[in-house]
Order: sequence, then structure tokens, then C-alpha cells
Amino acid sequence: MNTPHSPKPTAPAANDMDDAEEMPRLRRKGIYILPNLFTLAALFGGFYAIVMAMNGKFEQAAIGIFCAMVLDSLDGRVARMTNTQSAFGEQMDSLSDMVSFGAAPALIMYEWALKGMGKLGWIAAFVYCSPPCAWPASTPTSAWSTSASFRACPARLPQRWWWA
Repeated sequence: MNTPHSPKPTAPAANDMDDAEEMPRLRRKGIYILPNLFTLAALFGGFYAIVMAMNGKFEQAAIGIFCAMVLDSLDGRVARMTNTQSAFGEQMDSLSDMVSFGAAPALIMYEWALKGMGKLGWIAAFVYCSPPCAWPASTPTSAWSTSASFRACPARLPQRWWWA
């Protein structure tokens, strides 16, 4: 707040400008949100699929899974393009994958085809759902680093062996 007795701001000296040019450019905080918005949108696709399956709208549920798949393929690319990878983003991506590619397809499968099988049906749906759910808990935190060796949640693993 300027008062009548406060000193007037002065222009920076020439040597101050040189120091400002040497300082690294700070990234805006908003850019870190962008890849996480893609991840949240993918999570919404999985959640939408679950709600649609509970209402018996299996075509809409499949569209929700497809949208989650597209958005999941984009979030990591956006993070790498904007150089905004973070441990939080990687963990949130794995949890989003758990819902979108583990719980949602398992629930769709159960509601659509396995419900009539009784206990065997929900056990089969659980077996389908368990690999992406167990991975975040079983992986040491060193694997969650932002290094190039980060391995994503094996959410699509059940799809590979389930039909074999």
C-alpha cells in the first residue's frame, strides 16, 4: 500500500536485469494441472461406465471405457510434452487405470454375463479386477519415480490372459 510518505518505486538497475536473465524461467502452476485433467477425465470415463452398467446400458458403458482408453493414452504424452511429469501424476494415473480398466470392465462383465452364475460369476469378475488393484500396493515406491524406467499399472494384463 502506498502512502504519501512511502518511497516511490525505482527502476531496477542494469546489473539487476542481468541477474534476472540468468535465473531459470519458472513454469506456471497451471501447466501441471493439464495432464492431471486428462487423467481425471479418464477416471470419469471409468466411473461413467460403472454407472451405465449398473443401469443396464452396456453400449454406453463400453463407450465410457473407450473414452477412458483414449484419454489414458494422452495424459502421459501431455505430461512428457509439457515436461510436467510428477510422482503424484503417475500414482493418480495408476489408480485411474485401476478403476477404468480393472473395476469398470469387471463390473460390466459381471452385470452383463456373469450375474447368473452366482458365486462363480463374482469370483471370475474379481479375478479379472485384481491385478490392476494389487499393483499399486505391491510396488515399491522407488518404481513410482519420474525416471524413464517407470512402469505403468498392468491394467490391461487381465485382458491378455483372460481370453487365452
